Amino acid sequence: MENEVLFSVSDGGVANIVLNRPLALNSLSYEMLKPIGEKLKEWEANEEVHIVVLKGEGSKGFCAGGDIKMLYQACSSPEALEKAETFFEVEYQVDLAIYNYSKPIIACLDGIVMGGGVGLTYGASHRVVTERTKWAMPETDIGFFPDVGAAYFLNKAPGFLGRYLALTAAVIQSEDILFANAADYFMESKQLLEFLSRVEQTDWHGQEVLETLNKLVAEYTSRPLENGKLAAIQCAVDEHFSQNSITDIFQSLDNDSSNFALETKQLLLSKSPSSLKITLKQLIDGVNQSVEECFATDFILAKNFLKHEDFYEGVRSVVIDKDRNPQYFYKTVSDFSDEAMDKFFQDSSVTLK
Repeated sequence: MENEVLFSVSDGGVANIVLNRPLALNSLSYEMLKPIGEKLKEWEANEEVHIVVLKGEGSKGFCAGGDIKMLYQACSSPEALEKAETFFEVEYQVDLAIYNYSKPIIACLDGIVMGGGVGLTYGASHRVVTERTKWAMPETDIGFFPDVGAAYFLNKAPGFLGRYLALTAAVIQSEDILFANAADYFMESKQLLEFLSRVEQTDWHGQEVLETLNKLVAEYTSRPLENGKLAAIQCAVDEHFSQNSITDIFQSLDNDSSNFALETKQLLLSKSPSSLKITLKQLIDGVNQSVEECFATDFILAKNFLKHEDFYEGVRSVVIDKDRNPQYFYKTVSDFSDEAMDKFFQDSSVTLK
């Protein structure tokens, strides 16, 4: 557990947070998140710190999300359940602190950035993607829901793309990440290293920090070479995913003979029906909610999913046994009633099937 997060502060006033579990794609644990939250608070009060840089060790990814195997243990004992609940509580607190941070945070979305990794980066003031970035909210793949404030930030994507990304768990790359408003700048990975070196070598004391930083960012920013895909499918996404129930989304897709509709329907059919219904309601409710309200809902949902057998079956099929053949309790969307769905958004002390 030691050194799973590295912290440092340069003489020029740059504080660095490096996620240091490269063999696990820097997946997050409570033991990592707690000191991150403490350091962020300490540095915000420290007048010698002017900029925070958030990055991951290794070339494969910034962060693949939360430690799913640890969360899977929550079904084994009350102690493990409490540990999982505490993980989510601390994770959401850290994510929210980044949204509200008073100093610039440079988030390096290089390589894989998924789930909890998205949560750590979305609220940062300067979010940089590279040609290696693969971004997703993949929670419906494991019978969970897109948390870490997703009901807030996915609704910032154009049209109904946020719903599409949440429900399908689609993986997108730099051009589409920028299009979805999940990042601000593109730099080639080599350029990002040079940019970070310049940031580290600059003396930020006495500077107009934000103005100087923005000028420096502009020197290294370029456009992605690959063409994005989301803009091309947005009309189709908006047509189908503007529906306000999963049943209506399926009906809309059934009325469309295009390859997009056929492929999207098959993708949705591979997900947990309960996960789909809860996710759609979560995103619809989030349209008019503050980021704080969205995180509060996430915590209720997360605690209830930890009591939900389809979550554990999803994790088993993808992460534990890797057979990709989940046998969900709720086989179809109609099996999971609106009443059962509504319970997930209520008191998390309720025992759920």
